[in-house]
Amino acid sequence: MTIRINLDVMMAKRKMRLKTLAQLVEITEANLSVLKNGKAKAVRFSTLNKLCDVLECQPGDILEFKANSNEQQS
Repeated sequence: MTIRINLDVMMAKRKMRLKTLAQLVEITEANLSVLKNGKAKAVRFSTLNKLCDVLECQPGDILEFKANSNEQQS
C-alpha cells in the first residue's frame, strides 16, 4: 500500500506557489517541498489542517491511498 501526496495538484488548482503556501501554513519551504514531492515519512495533523484551510480542500484531496498491484488482496 502507498499513500500518495497530491499537494502539487491542489497548489496548481489554487494557482499557489510553494513559497506563498509555506508562508501561509507557517512551515519552511524545505519541509513543504519534502511533503509535496512525496518524500515525507509523516505529516502532522496540525499541518494537514492548515494546508486544508489555506487551500480550501479536504484531506482526501491532498492524501490518496493506492494499493500496490503486487500485493495480494483479501
